[in-house]
Amino acid sequence: MRMNRLTITLVLSMLGAGPAFCEPHEAGRAKPPLSLTLIPPSPVTDQITLEIRGAVRNRGDRAETFDVTFFLDKEDPGALLHRDQVEVAPGEAEGVSFRWPTKGRAGKHRVLVLARCATETRRAEQPVEILPSQVRSPRHIGGAWVDIYHHSEGEGRLFNADLAKMTAAQWRELVRAMHAVEMDVIVNTMLFQNYTHYGRHTIERDGYQGRAYYPSRLFPGRMPIACEDPLEAILSEADKLGMHVFPGIGIYAFFDFTPASLAWHKKVAEEVWARYGHHPSLYGWYVSAEIGGNLGGTPARWDQIVDFFRQFREHCRRLAPDKPVMLATNSHGVPKAVDAYRRLLPHLDILCPFGFHRMPAGDVTGEEAARLLQSLCDEAGCHLWMDLETFVFHQGGALYPRPVAGLASDVRRFANFEKILCYQFPGLLSGPEMSRRPGGEPSVKLYQDYKRLFLDEIMVNPQEEKK
Repeated sequence: MRMNRLTITLVLSMLGAGPAFCEPHEAGRAKPPLSLTLIPPSPVTDQITLEIRGAVRNRGDRAETFDVTFFLDKEDPGALLHRDQVEVAPGEAEGVSFRWPTKGRAGKHRVLVLARCATETRRAEQPVEILPSQVRSPRHIGGAWVDIYHHSEGEGRLFNADLAKMTAAQWRELVRAMHAVEMDVIVNTMLFQNYTHYGRHTIERDGYQGRAYYPSRLFPGRMPIACEDPLEAILSEADKLGMHVFPGIGIYAFFDFTPASLAWHKKVAEEVWARYGHHPSLYGWYVSAEIGGNLGGTPARWDQIVDFFRQFREHCRRLAPDKPVMLATNSHGVPKAVDAYRRLLPHLDILCPFGFHRMPAGDVTGEEAARLLQSLCDEAGCHLWMDLETFVFHQGGALYPRPVAGLASDVRRFANFEKILCYQFPGLLSGPEMSRRPGGEPSVKLYQDYKRLFLDEIMVNPQEEKK
């Protein structure tokens, strides 16, 4: 039987091999031969340990050995931070990483990396501003989640209609509005709409019916939105502004870390990397599934999530060794799963929990949960960021902008997080210059209130922390 390209792709996909070929634009856009990632990205305080990662890609047809050196500010022996040597197989990539304390290094710097082989020298760099502080937190919101369309029509009732109408130009306006208030990390919440949960679906029996927000070749369903490829618009604008973007790998099903979910996530990550991996703003991988602070609450669920991230991170590191994997969890019930966290966190790069300001009765306080998670992350070498909530529930459960005093309270209360992100920007914050403002005037008000309090005024004097 004669097989065309589509038939071959479908057969290989069913066998778990992923796409057999790329779109023309994918094949023509090479991945960077040398990349550099700082975890967390700038700005940071002088109270943390920065993780510095490089990735070297071999574009040749034979193995190459690379001498990889990292410097601070200038290529000089006195500025050397780290040196390593890696052998890279043809068509593959290898990573080099190390940790560097920022104490005593306040100021604006550049981290430089050089990779030398027998035939060439490659260079890459990243800026980093190190803020003098008495606490780990930079005391402002450094990024936000971005829903292309909110998964719940009830929660998204006040802004989903506008999100569906956003054009590529308007997504770029939103990115620029984030950058204007120094929210330079973008977490795309999810790339597929499939609002279901662990134990409540029949995907393994009936197939995946989710609808994509981008031109996916894996699944035919598409969300009815005005912009054909909002992720491309977001990434391309973020490239220009030096911002950092996590594509949301999901959603298969909320709270679902089964082997079938793992296989789905691997295929989607491959496709996203093939299609968008040339963008310098593509920073890492966000797994959209979320989970409660008890990580599922049973030994069987704990085994699933640990195995999921062990395999998924290994898979992502083969694609891009320097790109971190992040998960957002609820902060409630953490003490019930301490042993599970000790097993999970070594296989996760960034944990970004939420809900500290609304701990349920009978649980530990938000501060106690934050301290416990920090100790567990420090033990495992995992980064702990915060997902600060910019919403309140309004008129039957719709998400509505939270008063800026609540944001300021959270930032003051929880000072141990090395990076603070928020959920979310679209529908809750809108720059007044945006031609479409999801959430209307209340979202513009929160944006302006935030800018005035966090950027135009000094919200917290670092010297006060000494008292």
